[in-house]
Amino acid sequence: MQVANSLRAAILTKKFAAGDKLPSRNELAKTYNVAPMTVQNALRELRDEGLIVSRQGSGVFVRERTERPVGLRPHLERAFEAEHVTVDFAGFSGETLHGAIQEPLDKIRAGRLRPESIHVRILIPDTTAPLAIPCRVDDLTDSPEFRARATAIMHRHIGAITDTVNELGSLGLIKEARATVRVHHAAPLFKLYIINNEETFFGFYPVREHVLTFGDTPTPIYDLMGKDAILFHHSTTDDDTSTGSQYVEQARTWFDSMWNTVSTEFTP
Repeated sequence: MQVANSLRAAILTKKFAAGDKLPSRNELAKTYNVAPMTVQNALRELRDEGLIVSRQGSGVFVRERTERPVGLRPHLERAFEAEHVTVDFAGFSGETLHGAIQEPLDKIRAGRLRPESIHVRILIPDTTAPLAIPCRVDDLTDSPEFRARATAIMHRHIGAITDTVNELGSLGLIKEARATVRVHHAAPLFKLYIINNEETFFGFYPVREHVLTFGDTPTPIYDLMGKDAILFHHSTTDDDTSTGSQYVEQARTWFDSMWNTVSTEFTP
């Protein structure tokens, strides 16, 4: 983990630039005073995250575009190793966040992680009111039946997150643990995660047609397909003018502006 963290930081801060060849496995083993197998495991993790690519007979290289689609889960799990953890999410149902955050929360329960504080903010649409999307295919109008279904799914995932986080605080496992939810009336066209105010993950919701049955009536719906959303990763660097630093700052500004103006407290 330490080797992977060090190499990841070197890549994200451009100490190893896009296209650079990394030192050999044996050279890295000597640098970090670890076994070659440890280096191999670290490289496998970075390869799974999309930061490096192996070229047979040539070595290991930093991908030409490091800000490519990456997985949220390993970054989120790593974020919980910090002393103070913050997670801001804006999107539709929170299903992906629920799945990704479960393991670090379970590790806290088991005593394997112990941050000082956890603050989670969740910003979602108010599905008790009509939305522009999702909508019926035939006339693009609101579907109360679909909203009722979406509300149940949303409440299940959001409720599980807030209950678990808040429970950590009430049980005294974390000095300060708080999860809060606010709703707004805008159509959720993308999902955004801001982690520890240092990393962002952004993905568009593709709109797809599919048929849902309400009662005995099949209804074609234009729906937001969160599982099809490819996430793009940006992180802060020592350079405040870098694309990553500016992106994270603008994401924080947007989230705070929505949170503090047009959103209202969520009522389960």
